[in-house]
Amino acid sequence: MRFSSHIISGLTLLAGVLFCQLAAKAQQAQGGSQVALHAIVTGSDTIPTITLPMVEVIEKLPKALRKERERWTRLRNAVYVTYPYARSAARILKDVNGKLASMNNKRDRKAYLAGKEKELKAQFGDKLENLSVYQGKVLMKLIDRETGQNCYEIIKELKGGFNARVWQTVAFFFGGNLKSDYDKQEDRDIEAIVQEIELYNYYRAYN
Repeated sequence: MRFSSHIISGLTLLAGVLFCQLAAKAQQAQGGSQVALHAIVTGSDTIPTITLPMVEVIEKLPKALRKERERWTRLRNAVYVTYPYARSAARILKDVNGKLASMNNKRDRKAYLAGKEKELKAQFGDKLENLSVYQGKVLMKLIDRETGQNCYEIIKELKGGFNARVWQTVAFFFGGNLKSDYDKQEDRDIEAIVQEIELYNYYRAYN
């Protein structure tokens, strides 16, 4: 990124014109109509000064950098959309596991999970169905980050191995993987965006 020489020349010329105009007005003004200017004293001369606003001139990005910016923007948008759901998933899973730990009767556990599943579908179903495949992949990564378990492990624990295998097959056909694990090094871009969200406490609006 650099200023072009003709742009620098143009800004210099503009500054000169403004200076001359203001200096002329200052000389013509009398009494209460005088124009106050900042000035610097050099020797026996008092020179008016004008501070121009900052101007940023950016050249067109090379194709490779434009692609990288598009990739980053897409990922950042996906993380901002799905991170609140991952936070909710972690909180809900903690509550469910705590409740199940106090239940010894298999029928009671099954009834509780069925009721909880119905409740969650009513609360999140439409929103999650509107996610794109890409956003879904990011969400699975974030769920593992927040819960310490990938989606396959969670479904297997709560719904059994058969259901987990069925949903893993479905995810596969849509380009996803319920066994997606979160790695801070491999997923450092996602981690950087999450840190950005947490820094500004954007997630509080969803909790």
